Amino acid sequence: MMRTATATLRREELAMLAGVSNTYYTRLEQGQSNNASEAVIDAIARALNLNTDERAHLFNLARPGTTKRRTLTKPDKVRPGTLRLIQSMATTPAVVLGRRSEVLAWNRIGHRLVAGHLDFASPDTPSTRPNMTRLLFLDRHTRELYTRWQEEATRAVSSLRLVAGRATDDPELASLIGELVMNSQEFANLWARHPVENCMSGVKYMHHPEVGDIELNFEVLSPPDQSGHRVLMYAADPGTPAAEALQLLMSCEHATGAEQHKRVTAQ
Repeated sequence: MMRTATATLRREELAMLAGVSNTYYTRLEQGQSNNASEAVIDAIARALNLNTDERAHLFNLARPGTTKRRTLTKPDKVRPGTLRLIQSMATTPAVVLGRRSEVLAWNRIGHRLVAGHLDFASPDTPSTRPNMTRLLFLDRHTRELYTRWQEEATRAVSSLRLVAGRATDDPELASLIGELVMNSQEFANLWARHPVENCMSGVKYMHHPEVGDIELNFEVLSPPDQSGHRVLMYAADPGTPAAEALQLLMSCEHATGAEQHKRVTAQ
């Protein structure tokens, strides 16, 4: 939790800057005190010079009792309205993610962009749902998709770390993190660095197997329903090579759909 402190400040110095005793700070750092006041946590955040996302993460870790706990009694699923929305965006790649980065749904062009080697219907069944973070670290096709893989990996771990701070009682999330730590040394190394960032927009650099290099802007929208779902959408600037590549990818998708329709009709 206190990665900045270990890098620049000794524990005693940080405690002094935050205005608390070294013993009390040590208990906080070790998770042995969950009743720290807002003023104390804020003082520690200032001493660590945390940004907004890191500050929020610190509050989640230091005061877990203030986070509403959720008991998931059944598998998560995409809201019908969200599904209709992304399906209506035929020219905009879109993927709906659950809070653990599992794919709850995608539209046709979104599927073809990020995981065309997987079955389009795979998100429909919880047992076969792809997980974007798992794919990034453990799936060869997904790894080859990103030309700046290290940047993408850091972004994914930063987002997952933020989610883990909010959902300390989620056994499925803990299982995912454990699986990735055990099976990917790169994930384990990044996880140990404690990066925290709420990645809501930016640029993704890809080398797609069908259309080659493509540079896409992305935006992440979060519905206000406390579900933790996110809608990840991709777009290219008009008149750029990326826009042409995206248009070509849509043509490939339409051609594949027509061929599939022809085969079904012939049966």
